[in-house]
Amino acid sequence: MKKIKLTNGLRVVMEKIPTCRSVSFGIWVKTGSRHETPDNNGVSHFIEHMLFKGTERFDAKDIAEQFDAIGGNVNAFTSKEYTCYYAKVLDEHLPIAVDVLSDMFFRSVLDEGELAKEKNVILEEISMYEDTPDDLVHDLMAKAVYGEHPLAYPILGTKQQLDPMGPAELRAYMEEHYTVENTVISVAGNIDDGVVELLERHFGHFGNKRRVKEIASPGFHSDVLFHKKKTEQNHICLSLPGCSIHDPLQYAMILLNNTIGGGMSSRLFQEIREKRGLAYSVYSYHSSNEDSGLFTVYAGTAPKQTKDVLDLTKEVLADVAQNGITEDELRKGKEQLKGSLILSLEGTGSRMNRLGKNELMLGKHYSLDEMIDKIEHVGMKDIDDVLDRMFGVPFALAMVGASDKAIAGLRRDDLVALRSNS
Repeated sequence: MKKIKLTNGLRVVMEKIPTCRSVSFGIWVKTGSRHETPDNNGVSHFIEHMLFKGTERFDAKDIAEQFDAIGGNVNAFTSKEYTCYYAKVLDEHLPIAVDVLSDMFFRSVLDEGELAKEKNVILEEISMYEDTPDDLVHDLMAKAVYGEHPLAYPILGTKQQLDPMGPAELRAYMEEHYTVENTVISVAGNIDDGVVELLERHFGHFGNKRRVKEIASPGFHSDVLFHKKKTEQNHICLSLPGCSIHDPLQYAMILLNNTIGGGMSSRLFQEIREKRGLAYSVYSYHSSNEDSGLFTVYAGTAPKQTKDVLDLTKEVLADVAQNGITEDELRKGKEQLKGSLILSLEGTGSRMNRLGKNELMLGKHYSLDEMIDKIEHVGMKDIDDVLDRMFGVPFALAMVGASDKAIAGLRRDDLVALRSNS
């Protein structure tokens, strides 16, 4: 891995992989829904869409044809904390990818007509999302945990917020957040020494330098939220505090998650699906932000089985809170995590993603050997420290379904008592 700065200070991280013929190229901007306000929520995602709708040189069809003609892929995504525009092409076609993506980044016209059409596309995306209760419940969970903090804002925004947005609003937001200090270029694949000159030519003129506003850290709200919706299943999320991306206990948190609900051999999957057949989908995951993290359990089940699923979930969590995990579970979790980590880094796309995200959010990079060493050094003391954090407050709960009967009166503070007495 090599890290340089262009003459204007723009950070570039690169990894040469001579054994492949592809190159993945990404432009990362540290802005997402948590950097928005109640009035412009959804603007980051709107900008992501609009940068594909035409530049001074290419219209939307031209952009698509440029990549189709070379057999490449181009796309983008917006998260709560960053936006990424990326392409994967054959090594010989990297100059085309850099040319088109840089043109989109710097010279998108944000045409009024295209904006109106794309606004409708996003409204359809929101409608599709709201028709998918197993997705909707995760946004509801964010509100139950973060309250009015921007981390609770939906990435897509809402119709009320999107309707007034025009080119001026989008340009103003880009002027504030699409800055040199807020941007990282990442490249991984079969690259040569000419890539620096290529990037300098297309990005060296980038001169928007300004200090980005500080963002407030969230608290953990142990709320219960219910969204009534006619569904065949109740969709449930249960969340506890986790670890931020900077937290040295993050690997212990990931290993603990693997044991609780991170795979087919996990306690939740075995107890709820395999032994009793009460849910098709039941799992847990850990999500990290710059200054916070969440451990979340999800389950989708029939209304008549919801209480049983909640009781079993609490039983699994109670056992972990009181007794922790076994040495054997810790050992198996380490092997599982090392395997998934190594396999995830085999493609140029995943390498580019890791480079870009690490530089943007952490400002530092760990080698594969260093990451494996961190995994190996996780001990039971680390697991206990994570458990103390998780069960220091009552869990938050969100449910989407036809009735909230199963969660009415559900006790949520008993796990805290179990942990404090363990």
